Amino acid sequence: MPFKENYKKKIVLFASGNGTNVENILNYFKNNNRVSFLKVFTNNSKALVLKKIAPFTIKSRCFNNIELKEDLIFKELKLLNPDLIVLAGFLLKMPTSIINYFQNKIINIHPALLPNYGGKGMYGINVHKAVKMNNEKKSGITIHYVDNDYDTGEIIFQKEVKISQLDSVEDISNKVHNLELEHFPKVIELILFKV
Repeated sequence: MPFKENYKKKIVLFASGNGTNVENILNYFKNNNRVSFLKVFTNNSKALVLKKIAPFTIKSRCFNNIELKEDLIFKELKLLNPDLIVLAGFLLKMPTSIINYFQNKIINIHPALLPNYGGKGMYGINVHKAVKMNNEKKSGITIHYVDNDYDTGEIIFQKEVKISQLDSVEDISNKVHNLELEHFPKVIELILFKV
């Protein structure tokens, strides 16, 4: 289908914590007139992401687990009808109803080279501690489509970074986070526009 001049690709973001990836994505696309950010959803009313999005003209929605499980969020998403749902540090498992309805329209970023260090409980610092404990020589990021299990969806993009035995858990975390900031917005753009 040819690109319609006035059509904007619609994105919804989900986050649970600091929101550095969300802020980075919003900044990356702020002058792009082909993208519209509809809403940021968070399951944490104290999440720093809410402060980070304040300078942007984007709505936010705090919700609880019951609203997610009972399909209230699903109903909202159907009304919004996004082209892409981006999980940027979102820690809850998406319900099957959302995954099935928005098949191949939900992406997640994971702070490791999947299939290694994925699955339930493997997020944030937990991943980096495991990488350090196993004396890995590299780590990285994986951007993947979301399916019904944790971190098992089709891989879209991976980027690795070398780590040394001298690197602390915090060093590993920083190296991986820098990869997230550098590549996540570019991969989103690639998915949206096949550039």
